[in-house]
Amino acid sequence: MNLANIPDIMTGVQLTGHGGVDKLDYRTDIPVPRLEIGEVLIRVAAAGINNTDINTRIGWYSKTVCEPTENATLTKNDEDAGWSGTPLTFPRIQGADCCGRIVAVGPDVDPARIGERVIVRNMLRSYANYRLMECWTLGSDCDGAFAQYMKAPARETYKVDCDWSDVELASIPCAYSAAELMLHRANVRMGEHVLITGASGGVGSAAIQLAKRRGATVTAVIGRDKVELARSLGADGIIPRGKSVVAHLGANSVDVVIDVAAGPGFGELLGLLKKGGRLAIAGAIAGPIVELDTRTIYLKDLTVFGCTFQDDVIFENLVKYIERNEVRPLLGKIYPLNEIAAAQQEFLTKTIGGKLVLVIPE
Repeated sequence: MNLANIPDIMTGVQLTGHGGVDKLDYRTDIPVPRLEIGEVLIRVAAAGINNTDINTRIGWYSKTVCEPTENATLTKNDEDAGWSGTPLTFPRIQGADCCGRIVAVGPDVDPARIGERVIVRNMLRSYANYRLMECWTLGSDCDGAFAQYMKAPARETYKVDCDWSDVELASIPCAYSAAELMLHRANVRMGEHVLITGASGGVGSAAIQLAKRRGATVTAVIGRDKVELARSLGADGIIPRGKSVVAHLGANSVDVVIDVAAGPGFGELLGLLKKGGRLAIAGAIAGPIVELDTRTIYLKDLTVFGCTFQDDVIFENLVKYIERNEVRPLLGKIYPLNEIAAAQQEFLTKTIGGKLVLVIPE
């Protein structure tokens, strides 16, 4: 390893418990992570903001919370408030999106990797010993990118050769991997019709680009003020959020639904699907508790995919897409790390299309 010129302490934001933005503690005296076997130390340049940051902070993953993220009350049960249904350990440095440079390596990692510009897989399999369907969520099960330095498994830290800015690269890991996972699980193919909910958010906007990359026809469900945004990403059709998708497209008209919204409109999505259609779910920003008719699922032979665990190929493909310029992130707004509370509050308003990204101080 090479620890020359690396300080003992760093600036970062610690989540001190479940609650409001007052639980985000900006500090300048956090110990720099110490490397273990198989790890690299990254000097973080930029870190994206995601729904999961807010969901984790307020304990939204607890079964006691039934509201949409933006209206959710604080969890009443810390014991099941993490991604895996287990308690979080505090303080925790959040941040599932990391772009930075490797500045030191563990004793068994090739020192030639020092200096690489990298992004980190946000669903880490190394720490779960590569057990099937198990992973640690970066910034939840272990410390993430809301700090000057972060450590990560070398095998899940990917060098990227491209002309993108650090901020653009920091927009990719969480949102694009979630979108690619859903399209991969649903096996979206050329010529198929795909409906994408929540299409102006990080995952939804990524899904538009990635579905078009596969040759699909895309209909985006999006707010009226973001119609042009969706079209600029490649959407072929638009349905204003809150309107009936069946009324717009007709029953049994879509091959695949990519859903990050859930909420009141969830049941109608099943009616929209053709017989044998596929529904991939990786979020519930409009509310996790839904009403549906199970007869629709079995009488139409629908397949429903819950999407969290990521096969290795998901992130490996994303790096290839970036290097071949087959996708490009939509940037919304940039904040310094010390304005994280304001950034999360603005994120929840959903008034900004594209990704909100934090830049990390020198």
